[in-house]
Amino acid sequence: MFTPSQADVRRFFCAVHAKHQQGQPMEAIELLASEWIQRHPEYHADLADVDEALRQMQQPSDTRENPFLHLSMHLSISEQCSIDQPPGIRQAVELLAARRDSLHEAHHEVMESLGRMIWESQRAGRPPDGQAYIAEIRRKATSR
Repeated sequence: MFTPSQADVRRFFCAVHAKHQQGQPMEAIELLASEWIQRHPEYHADLADVDEALRQMQQPSDTRENPFLHLSMHLSISEQCSIDQPPGIRQAVELLAARRDSLHEAHHEVMESLGRMIWESQRAGRPPDGQAYIAEIRRKATSR
């Protein structure tokens, strides 16, 4: 399993943004990351300077969202859906996207569930409960 460091993640997203800006060819995962980056123009300034992005790691902020975490979660959800792991995630996200009429908005809701699943797993010292995660997303897809 690949476990990039926080610096690796920042370098990756900054490099993808630079490649997109310069019209350079990209690998499949970079193309996917680039799609999510383009849906978040509010992060472009954060991605434009890799050295500053790395410096910002030393100055965590409680007042603003972490663009690198946010984009990483979009990628994680996309990858989960592409391989349907945990089983049923693809259908649950598709149902939520149809209900919200937006894959992007569905991803933002799924992020809440993903974050909660990870937090609960770490707090309890147990593996993540994928079925509870999917059930929560399905509830969001069927609730008003």
